Amino acid sequence: MPKVAQAHLDARRRQILDAARTRFASQGFARTSIADIVTESGLSNGAIYRYFTSKDELVVAICEQGGDAFPAALTAKAVSGFLEHVRALAREKGHARLVAQIYAEAALSPPLAAIVQRQLAAMRAAVAGLVPGDQAAEADEIAEAFVALCVGYSEQLAVRGDVDPAPFTRALMAIVNR
Repeated sequence: MPKVAQAHLDARRRQILDAARTRFASQGFARTSIADIVTESGLSNGAIYRYFTSKDELVVAICEQGGDAFPAALTAKAVSGFLEHVRALAREKGHARLVAQIYAEAALSPPLAAIVQRQLAAMRAAVAGLVPGDQAAEADEIAEAFVALCVGYSEQLAVRGDVDPAPFTRALMAIVNR
């Protein structure tokens, strides 16, 4: 029997995760069944279960893929660009709704909470690393507030729909520039 190439296996896994992400964003975790993911992906039950033994495994795998392009600098232009990116993902892929659901599920699932906590810690560390040297003593506080406001913006997108990032950019820059 011929061996299946790793690239093919990786593509199938991505196809399943993309289908699950789409359904979770539009229907929620609780209202999405494996049958819905089968339909969305165009694959068989067997193909799904070859990669994931449960819906919970799919949720964890999606969460582990997190890590949007964070701003490369703490300038108004970079921060605005980052928030516009978050906004575009929310509009085009339902990403904000998906993140809101992941956070809610993480409140009840210790394994998922551990992943989210690691991601938030990495975001805070990334921001703290961008804080100018003259504010280094406050870098952790700035990073904590910065990340909290970014999460809040994403939550607003999930609940309110398309939200202008300009006031959030101004608030983030006020935090950075104290």
